[in-house]
Formats: sequence, structure tokens, C-alpha cells
Amino acid sequence: MSSSGSSSSSSALSLPGDPPGGRRALAVWGIGVSVYFVAVIFRTSLGVAGLDAAERFHVNASALSTFSILQLLVYAGMQIPVGLLVDSLGTKKVLTIGVVLFTAGQLGFAFSPSYGTALASRALLGCGDAMTFISVLRLGTRWFPARRGPMVAQLAGLAGMAGNLVSTLVIARLLHGIGWTAAFAGSALAGVVVLVLLLLFLKDHPEGHEPEPFPHRGAAYVRRQIAASWREPGTRLGLWVHFTTQFPAMVFLLLWGLPFLVQAQGLSRATAGELLTLVVLSNMLVGLIYGQVVARHHAARLPLALGTVGATALVWAVTLLYPGEHAPMWLLIVLCVVLGSCGPASMLGFDFARPANPPERQGTASGITNMGGFTASMTTLFAIGVLLDATGDNYSIAFSVVFVLQALGVSQILRLRRRAARRERERLVASRVETVHVPA
Repeated sequence: MSSSGSSSSSSALSLPGDPPGGRRALAVWGIGVSVYFVAVIFRTSLGVAGLDAAERFHVNASALSTFSILQLLVYAGMQIPVGLLVDSLGTKKVLTIGVVLFTAGQLGFAFSPSYGTALASRALLGCGDAMTFISVLRLGTRWFPARRGPMVAQLAGLAGMAGNLVSTLVIARLLHGIGWTAAFAGSALAGVVVLVLLLLFLKDHPEGHEPEPFPHRGAAYVRRQIAASWREPGTRLGLWVHFTTQFPAMVFLLLWGLPFLVQAQGLSRATAGELLTLVVLSNMLVGLIYGQVVARHHAARLPLALGTVGATALVWAVTLLYPGEHAPMWLLIVLCVVLGSCGPASMLGFDFARPANPPERQGTASGITNMGGFTASMTTLFAIGVLLDATGDNYSIAFSVVFVLQALGVSQILRLRRRAARRERERLVASRVETVHVPA
């Protein structure tokens, strides 16, 4: 049953007027991905500098978490506006604005003399970062055939995790080798490099595949775009899949993983850094596997997402409830490997939203979906910081908030899954009918 359904879904995804793909598409899309790669380096650079930031700005756990919370608050709040901008202005203009903003934010963070100015810099960085991923997704839909969508999205996520790997391996060493200001200011040069590439070589779409002219883009149009995207069960299911799967790894990598491993588990910074690197490497490997599986078997999306949530909850529970003073190294390794599957699973959310919306709403729908995981991450970052301060750094209690958000997300996924599947089947049948009537 599932095999035949997946094969029919795959055939239906090959639609008339699909972009041809090819080397030219790969080169242009690669420029967009390089922008996202740099954005993730800047986004996650605080994750390896959390303890240093606490010392530099003389702040406690709650105040330290505010850095990442504000950055994610801006990021999440920008998703729908960015989606609308991408739909109306195109990828190149939005990416250009994003690069300028996140580079200025990283540079400002390097020279911030106080906690307040550092917060403002992270907010600016979050604003620019928010413009990258949705733009890259849109670039992929404009340059590659629809059937390549799941793999293209996973590869984009893979590039993001490569950026995270640079943070854990390079930024961390620079930070302790040449100091705070030089490390962050030096990394900002990468933003200048991708800006030049973007301005010189990136194109929104291949020749002969220009999008339809946009209607008047007033307030009424914006409301219609958002409402139409939200009405689709697939968009909402995509949001909740992203919400439920992404945040455990995001919270771990963005801020609280290093303190947990060093302070709660008694590891050295070097060993903790290696485990953070393992999360990233696992993410990259699992991303390739998930992309291949979903490209061949579309029906595997939901089992993969729910399986990832279940595995993450189980391993976290075993780690936090382990009876010894510290969890054994083998268990921490398993935890980090499983956390590596969270990022690829979150990308499945876009595979629910994409077929639920026509091309002119892809940016808006992706923006709504992308809000999910970052809203969950922001909530969890804040809750962990508050609970650590309230319990005297009891990480077992603080990290238990993970289970609360997972339970909320799973309940919404189960509520929406049938409606989304039914609506997707209706759209696939309609696309087949349109294909039959397309003149040769």
C-alpha cells in the first residue's frame, strides 16, 4: 500500500513547466547555500562561546539564555514577513539584505563593550539570518524539478550543519587562541565574501521559467497570502513537525549543550566540543539518508518524524534519569548521535507544506513552517535558563521541559495528519488532471 502510494506521489510531483535542473542550477543554488552556510556559522558561534560570554558580560544563566532567545525571537518573528518578501521581491534581493544584516550583527558582537550592545548585535544577526533559509528553499524550487524537492531541502540543511561544524571546530579554537574580538571580527569577513558572490552570480530563476507577474501587494494581498497558506492542513502539519523535531538539537547546539556536558557531566571543554561535533556529523549523515528515503517513498515522512521524536525522548529520559553521578560516555555518545537526527527530521516539515501550496505561496508557507522549530527552541532556551537559576543548576529538572514541548507537538501532528493527507491526495489528483489537459 505505502509503496504504491509513494510511487504515485513521486510521479505526480513531476509537473509540466518544471525547471530542468542540471549543472547551472547546481552552481546558482550553491551560491545561495553558501550564504546560508555562513549564516549558520554566525548563528551557532554563541554555542561554543556561551561560558566565555557569561564571563565577558558578567551574566547568569537566565541572562545568558537571553542572547539566544532574542536572536531566535527575531528569527521566528521574521519568518512570515520574509516569506512574503521572497514571494514578492525574489531571492536575490532578500538574500542581499540578509547578508548585510547578519554580517553587521556578527561584527557588532565582536566589538560590543556591554551586555546591552551585544544583545542588539545578536538581534540584528537574527534578523539577517531569518532571510536565508526560506530564500534558499525558494531558490531550489525555482531551479530544480519538484521531484528533487526533498533531497534539495535536505542538502540545504546539510550545508547549514556544515556551518555548525565550522563553529564547533574553528570558531571555538579561534576564540581561545586569538581572543573574543579577533575571532568574531575575523569570522565576519566570510559574510563579505558571500555577498560578493551573491551580487555577481546569483539569479532568481533560469531563463524561460520566469514567475507569473505579481498582483498589487497591499495589506489585503498579504492577509490573503497568509490566510490561504494557513488554511492548508499541510502547512500547519509542517509547522508542528518542525516544532516537535528541531528544538532538542537546536537548544543543545545553540547554547546549553556545552554547559550541560561540562558542568553537569564533568567533561573537559575539549571532550564536550568533540561531542557537539558528533551531533553535527550525525546530522549530516542522517540528512542524506532521510533525503533519499523521502525522495523514493513519500509516505515515509510521518513515520520518520515521529520515530525521531520517540528516539530523542527515550535517550534524553535515560540520560537525565541515569542513577550515577554522571552518565557514562557511551550514553552521551548515543545521545549526541540521536540528537543529530533532529535537524533532518525538521526538514520533513517543509515536505508537508511544499505540496500543499502553489508556487506563488511557497515562501509564505515555508515561513510559517520554519516558525515552528524556532518558536519551540526559543521557549526551551528560556525555560532551561530559568529552571537552572531556580534549582541551583539542576540540569535534570531543567532539561525535562523538552518532554513537555514534545508532547504538545505530537498531539498536534496526530490531530492534523489525516486532514493533511486527504488534502494532499486531492491536490495530486487535480495536478494529474491538469497535466492530461496541457497541450503538447
